[in-house]
Amino acid sequence: MDDGKREAGLKRLASALLEGGSIESDWLSAFHAVPRDAFLPDRIWPGVADGTRQSRVVDRSVDPEAWFEAAYSDIPLTTQWDEGRHTGDDVGTTPTSSNSLPTMVFTMLKDLGVQPGHQVMEIGTGTGWTAGLLSYTAGQNNVTTIEYDPEVAHDAARNLLALGVRPTLLVADGRRGYPRPRPYDRVIATCSVGSLPYAWVEQTAPGGVIVAPWGPTYGGEAIVRLVVGESGVASGHFTRSSAFMRLRQQRAERPGIDAYLRGERWPAGADMSRSSLSPADVGGWVEQFVIGVLMPDTFWRTERYDDGSYTLWTYSLDTESWASADFEPGATTFEVAQSGPRRLWDETESAFRWWEEQGRPGFERFGLSVSREGERVWLDGAGHVVTAVSASE
Repeated sequence: MDDGKREAGLKRLASALLEGGSIESDWLSAFHAVPRDAFLPDRIWPGVADGTRQSRVVDRSVDPEAWFEAAYSDIPLTTQWDEGRHTGDDVGTTPTSSNSLPTMVFTMLKDLGVQPGHQVMEIGTGTGWTAGLLSYTAGQNNVTTIEYDPEVAHDAARNLLALGVRPTLLVADGRRGYPRPRPYDRVIATCSVGSLPYAWVEQTAPGGVIVAPWGPTYGGEAIVRLVVGESGVASGHFTRSSAFMRLRQQRAERPGIDAYLRGERWPAGADMSRSSLSPADVGGWVEQFVIGVLMPDTFWRTERYDDGSYTLWTYSLDTESWASADFEPGATTFEVAQSGPRRLWDETESAFRWWEEQGRPGFERFGLSVSREGERVWLDGAGHVVTAVSASE
């Protein structure tokens, strides 16, 4: 890598992050000392800022200019698809490792509040970039980073060693953490969870901070910043939206439509009705988050048509219940079909109405508490727990 070219890229991206308020000045020295391009493979799939789409591969050996441009752009970069099974130039089915959006990396580090000498645990090493940044700030002997995928861990170790950085890097199940004689002052996850492992809380000192992307199975996700209390309960607000890859052991199986219709043609005896709630009104990231919290163990898919209409399908994970809602441009009511013991569209309407009644709160008004007994999402304060809606037959 040409040093002048790298320096120009670092300055360009640093300026963008400073202008956007994503990076604080005390992280700039780490940003320059641990350059992003040193943690990228030759083949990367550039994404977009919202983290939900990727383009075809950019191969450094074929187009080094495009590769370098992507490396120092504020975008996420997928580095592995389908746990390494996908090797083509197009996107694979599921992204399974990446170098995260720089804005997200540094805003999460801001939430974390790492200081020199802090004991830090990272869940999800990925390419090793965040582990390198943490090592520069806290000291490499104070950083433990855990990666589940041996191949990903091997590449991260190589990247770190090339810069002379040697945190403790483990190939292990990140859900269990890694106890050390001195509890961690800071814990950060660079993969999303739908249930925050209590082991992370147990291994964090009272007053310590845990920062992680959290989201329900249905969809929607945000960064939560938890402070561990003397009682062993970690609690805190969500700070901003996020879109991370799920912790591998928490990826829910999403059955296909045949598991629900059971060989019959739609509507397969479902109850038919019309709704004034448009499927288009429930697709936002916050709306998905709220619906997912109030409707546990559900997920959705869309079936789109050439005329701009589409069907929003909602399913229960147990394959016992489903609903479809048909969106048509310009319509004021929408055809709904529901089948099974859970009335999933009725639940969707109830969840959406609850959100409206609360003043359509954004992520920052929600929070999470995690104890040995489980976790609770709350609104505005830990005493206002958000409870699941019910709309059964």
